[in-house]
Amino acid sequence: MTKPTNTGPLDGVRVVDLTTVIMGPLATQILGDLGADVITVEDPRGTLSRVMTAGPHPQLSGIALNLLRNKRNVVLDLKTADGRDALLAVVATAQVFVTNLRPGTLQRLGLSYEDIADVQPDIVYLQAQGYPSDSAAADAPAYDDVIQAGTGLPDTFRRMEGKPQFVPTLIADKVCGLTIAYSVLAALLHRERTGEGQRIEVPMVDVMTAFVLVEHAGAATARPPQGEPGYLRILSPNRRPQRTKDGWVSVLPYTRKNFEDIFRAGGRTDLVGDERVATARSRLAHIDSIYAEVAAILIQRTTEEWLAFCKAAGVPASAIPTLEELVDALPEDDHPVAGRYKVIPQPVRFSRSTGPVVRRPAALSGEHNAEVMGEIAASRAGPDASPPAPADGSR
Repeated sequence: MTKPTNTGPLDGVRVVDLTTVIMGPLATQILGDLGADVITVEDPRGTLSRVMTAGPHPQLSGIALNLLRNKRNVVLDLKTADGRDALLAVVATAQVFVTNLRPGTLQRLGLSYEDIADVQPDIVYLQAQGYPSDSAAADAPAYDDVIQAGTGLPDTFRRMEGKPQFVPTLIADKVCGLTIAYSVLAALLHRERTGEGQRIEVPMVDVMTAFVLVEHAGAATARPPQGEPGYLRILSPNRRPQRTKDGWVSVLPYTRKNFEDIFRAGGRTDLVGDERVATARSRLAHIDSIYAEVAAILIQRTTEEWLAFCKAAGVPASAIPTLEELVDALPEDDHPVAGRYKVIPQPVRFSRSTGPVVRRPAALSGEHNAEVMGEIAASRAGPDASPPAPADGSR
């Protein structure tokens, strides 16, 4: 792996990462990509993301190769006094602490906000879990499917197709991971301005309810309600990838002109001037039937013909690549243990040289115990101090 010269905008910020699975590790991956020194604290039994899919190394699944990058890893048994003391020693050198352990677990381990702030008073402490800590469900287990179920996503499928379904991606974990990341950044800015740390809570159920209702609260938002919840265009059963002569395409006519250009191209001049497409309101009211008209037209030509037409006419459109095609298009790099792999780049581009970069490959379990604890000892006792014994009893 080529070592980048770019350090990133969060260079100098240390994040202690006590998270598992996808939500928390995605958030800390983003912070690490932006330059933070992320120190992941892993249980001696390992973390699920290491084995969620097949991978080139027993500890590095295909998911872990990207999700665990730009982080140092220490293994600590937090159920022991030595493990907890070692964690607090690392926290005392950090600016951010991120965890997705449940409130009851944090209390039992002695790792509440008050416990952490006792060793680092200006810490940005972010606690994410399924449900608000002051609710009856505070300690209930919560994974992506459960949160999707409780926040309306399956009901959108029911309204559209007649039966509830889950979105086939870990959308709750990933949206909440993004929420964690931007919340930490906001708190760091506040800390920079005021010197104050704080506790932030990110309940997944609240995040995803807000996410779903952005458009789907819709007409039901007004008091009294002006209609049922649910954004009609999104819930149309005819809003789907369309068949072409030789495959699939996504064509999204949005304006009257877009619709009428497609009608003309398909030989349906009888639909030009149709009142159903005349205004935004009429298009929304008749969205099912006009989408069906478009679908019947698109099957007459090939995907490439329609993409060329849409580009020339200014109609929003896209090909529909397979997952294999998307993975094949990713850049590649070499992992020192796992070998060649596909890198999922950060999807933001900075005009300055402070953008996200991959500085560290995904670490093995406990790979940085001696390095990190040695740094802590040195910061406490001076440059001649020797590293303490690892708190996990293994290395």
